[in-house]
Amino acid sequence: MSGGAVPAPSPDAQDPAPDATPVGARDEASVLDRARAWLAQDPDSETRAELSALIDAAESGDAAASVDLGDRFAARLAFGTAGLRGELGAGSNRMNRVLVAQAAAGLAAYVLEKSADGSDAAAPAVVVGYDGRRNSKVFAKDSAEIFAGAGLRVILLPRLLPTPVLAFAVRRLGAAAGVMVTASHNPPNDNGYKVYLGGANEGSQIVAPADAEIAAHIERVAAAGDIAALPRSLGYEVAGETIVDEYVAATAAVAPAPAGAQGLTWVYTAMHGVGWETFSRIVDAAGYPAPVPVTAQLEPDGAFPTVSFPNPEEPGAMDLAFERAREAHAELIIANDPDADRLAVAVPDDAAEGGWRRLSGNQIGLLLGWRAARQAAEAGLTDGASLACSLVSSPGLQTVAEHYGLDFHSTLTGFKWISRAPGIVFGFEEALGYLVNPETVRDKDGISAAVAMLGMVAEARGRGASLSDLLEEFDDTFGAFASDQISVRVDDVSTIARIMAALRAQHPSAIGDVAVERIDDLLEGVDDLPPGDVLRIWLVDGSRVIVRPSGTEPKLKLYLDVRGESSPDAAERIARLSAGARELLDAIG
Repeated sequence: MSGGAVPAPSPDAQDPAPDATPVGARDEASVLDRARAWLAQDPDSETRAELSALIDAAESGDAAASVDLGDRFAARLAFGTAGLRGELGAGSNRMNRVLVAQAAAGLAAYVLEKSADGSDAAAPAVVVGYDGRRNSKVFAKDSAEIFAGAGLRVILLPRLLPTPVLAFAVRRLGAAAGVMVTASHNPPNDNGYKVYLGGANEGSQIVAPADAEIAAHIERVAAAGDIAALPRSLGYEVAGETIVDEYVAATAAVAPAPAGAQGLTWVYTAMHGVGWETFSRIVDAAGYPAPVPVTAQLEPDGAFPTVSFPNPEEPGAMDLAFERAREAHAELIIANDPDADRLAVAVPDDAAEGGWRRLSGNQIGLLLGWRAARQAAEAGLTDGASLACSLVSSPGLQTVAEHYGLDFHSTLTGFKWISRAPGIVFGFEEALGYLVNPETVRDKDGISAAVAMLGMVAEARGRGASLSDLLEEFDDTFGAFASDQISVRVDDVSTIARIMAALRAQHPSAIGDVAVERIDDLLEGVDDLPPGDVLRIWLVDGSRVIVRPSGTEPKLKLYLDVRGESSPDAAERIARLSAGARELLDAIG
């Protein structure tokens, strides 16, 4: 067309008018909409009241309330190979009954999807356990009702019990899956949801692709938007005491007390967790003298009143145990974390502040690995047998395996990987986790590890030696290994990604005064390991530094390992390496 006016487009053809609402206001409105939708389906009076008050405050212009709501609804707690773990509270980014109901329904859908087809097939079973944290029992019962409503056979453990009992039960009862409601050693206001798989997985924690497949089912449930519509049933079983009795018997058999156990004086703390009831029965069944208890920490208490952080690795967490040991003139301290899947050990040491020293996870792991390898060799069972540890744990375990003719496997961090090592007779990770009885429990087990440690100590006592003497004997036999760990806690998790990116962009040429030989980037695939966000730095003197983000906390972790000609030499080497690693982090900023 030439000349004339261009006809105006019809109203139907016009672009929509731009939204004049400021972006920030639209975002706030979206958060409020999500919060209201969440509130409408929340069955918990406590979190409903909490969320309702926040919504009212945000609608009244309270900036802090708006920020809080934004944090609670900006994302969902991610379901991964560690299941769910986070702070208790209302919202999709917190642990609560809505989130747990969605997770239970999603897991039920996954289990049914993977179960055998056919109307005559028995319903797959799921075992549910819980610890003593706040809301653990509530979350466990919600899960049991939803699993039963979905048509699964559900077995709820009879009371709050250690995580290893749940892992044992999944395998012993032939279940398709198991759920343990626990946040292990996290801060008091956290809780979590760990998932195990039976069958070919033998009661191990989930690995990819199961995590993503379960997460997809959970997302579909969440998208439906109303957990009240999920079918529920009270038709679940409550397990009898037999399953606990069987765990007690199997674990007591790990190390029946030798003659050297007579007169042993030792201190035990459950760190306000669920370990004592079960462990005390095992100690008695195995024939060891009862410990001197840290009474204030012996019974389950989800408030963890005597510790700010219920993790035996944290400064101050074992102070009451040290005090009790000094009073009792004890020979060692045994500590479990709150769900009793980890073990800490301490020994008298005149050079240490207060006269007691907590052993590192690597020291305990190497001693227990030595025990397992020696037993396998004495029984003539080394063919195909293996020791395994996470790649951030001490390389000393490989030396032990080679000494006794066993295979060795280095895995990604977490017992979901360690427990799957072919031929495993023992596995550990430096974060106080040990698998000493793989035919019974395919997960870390702080109770069976404690029994094994008591056995080692008692055997040494029988020949006039102490646990400290055993550490020296290890160094004399295999070499002096020393380890250290640097943890950088951050407020903004993007800081961790920035540091990892900087290390990848420009590899350090040296750490301290020792040159770097090579760097393995596990994102690119190394040693047949699954890809992971891990950098492994080898130095020319054989030392090793591994850098990775924590899988459960907002931390960047560095793991340092050296081997020296003697214990003093190793101690000097690790001190220099630690100083150099801190200088490297400071330079990155």
